[in-house]
Amino acid sequence: MKGLVEAIAKSLVDNPDAVEVTEQTEKQVTIVTLKVAADDMGKVIGKQGRIAKAIRTVVKSAAMKSNKKVVVEIVQ
Repeated sequence: MKGLVEAIAKSLVDNPDAVEVTEQTEKQVTIVTLKVAADDMGKVIGKQGRIAKAIRTVVKSAAMKSNKKVVVEIVQ
């Protein structure tokens, strides 16, 4: 999931070198944290959170194939 989130985020932002993705597993849930530059935060979130919601939907769909639960957090 880490690679998927990283690929999506790098294609959206102006500064792809500043994209950091970490993955942490707790019990049954995998938490993927996406960190981008402050200038690119709006591009990752989108108007009314539409892009962030789309990223979460794609990751959730990919995770369902392997019967996992994945949560995507976007931080600055």
